[in-house]
Amino acid sequence: MSQHTVAVVEDEQSVRDLYTAWLADAYDVRTAGTLADARGVLDASVDVVLLDRRLPDGSGDDLLATIDDRRLDCRVAMVTGVEPDFDVVSLGFDDYLVKPVERERVVETVERLLDLRNYPAAVRAFYQTAAAKASLEAAKSPDALASDDRYAALCEEFENLRERVQATAATTDPVLVRALFRDLA
Repeated sequence: MSQHTVAVVEDEQSVRDLYTAWLADAYDVRTAGTLADARGVLDASVDVVLLDRRLPDGSGDDLLATIDDRRLDCRVAMVTGVEPDFDVVSLGFDDYLVKPVERERVVETVERLLDLRNYPAAVRAFYQTAAAKASLEAAKSPDALASDDRYAALCEEFENLRERVQATAATTDPVLVRALFRDLA
């Protein structure tokens, strides 16, 4: 079995089973169908969480807060039927996938998030900011984006982090730099 653990937090049993089938050959997969169950399966050994935003007993957003409170070093992809809104700016996920999601996208996302664990903190923060920015840009009109202060602040943070990442890249292993910019492309 893999040295990496993926937690699939999804209330729909059929979707949970599907993601598990896609990942079980390569990873140790834990599953949860509720917020309470998810809190029970999350510990320091979990590397990646695939997280639905709507759970029967709460929100995936609440689980993000639990991950933060416990200071767990896992990467999180929201995999949900909920179109992103401006609240995603403050959630702290690493990727946002809107269902339905194909197998290839799920597997690639897990692989990318596992790679992201090895990047410096500034790079991980840049990646999170880029994911929030991209999810909003895919879901909102240019007019809606232009009129929202949260999006403007996100863009400013994105540019600040980009500068920090570029400075980090100048002193980082060239293999890591190539991987980073491949992943962010």
